[in-house]
Amino acid sequence: MIHASLIIAFYNRPDYLALMFAGLERQTFADFEVIIADDGSHQQAVSQLHEIISNSPISVQHVWQEDQGFRKNRILNQAIQKANSDYLIFIDMDCIPHREFIREHVKHGREGVCLTGRRVNLSGKISKRLSPDSVKKGYLENQSWQLILDGLFGESKDVEKGLYVKSNLLRGLLNRKLRGILGCNFSVSKKDMLDINGFDERYEAPSVGEDTDVQYRLELNGIQIRSVNHMAIQYHLFHPLQPRLQSNWELFKNTQETGQAYTPFGIKKVK
Repeated sequence: MIHASLIIAFYNRPDYLALMFAGLERQTFADFEVIIADDGSHQQAVSQLHEIISNSPISVQHVWQEDQGFRKNRILNQAIQKANSDYLIFIDMDCIPHREFIREHVKHGREGVCLTGRRVNLSGKISKRLSPDSVKKGYLENQSWQLILDGLFGESKDVEKGLYVKSNLLRGLLNRKLRGILGCNFSVSKKDMLDINGFDERYEAPSVGEDTDVQYRLELNGIQIRSVNHMAIQYHLFHPLQPRLQSNWELFKNTQETGQAYTPFGIKKVK
């Protein structure tokens, strides 16, 4: 059995996916599969996606559902069921992984623990410079001084989170603070996700549903959240933020009131 399943949330941006795959093909840990959780991309995007897959040495599954609005959690649940490994890593299509990204998640992951990493938020200027070829050559890691300058004088943010730390002592010091799950950078055992019935599919807008809600229910089940900041690093491509709906927080408040780790609106529908 393979060691890890990387689940990529995807929708209509094969150009982003090409950059991500360039990052995946230079990973230092290669024993993983990719599952693309596609929330209803149009045919042209799907055709381009399949071309990217056909030119990649990575084992890839493409899971698609009809476009009926934002149903990310639903397609993520389908992807979980397709996973051929016991360990799941979640990432969004607009994030490029550091070359040690998967190795760090796999190395530190185990049942009973959920790992959460962080990301560098690239400016539009830096994002436009990137190509699959430059990513494969390690531009984001080898030209870190350009990111630092853009962080100081440009529009890149959280550039310090791109510092990859090897020292175990420093890692311990930097990760003492408890950090919440980021939906684009976390990993957990498949068993632990199934034990809470996966993602709650009632969330129909970005934020809360794919991270805050999941963290709360995992912790109700006794799962420990651990930070892998400066270890499992990713670089987020610039784009306008999607709207956040108040209804998501109302749903989460209801979850807190019920105090149930196992959602009846997840992988298995409870009547």
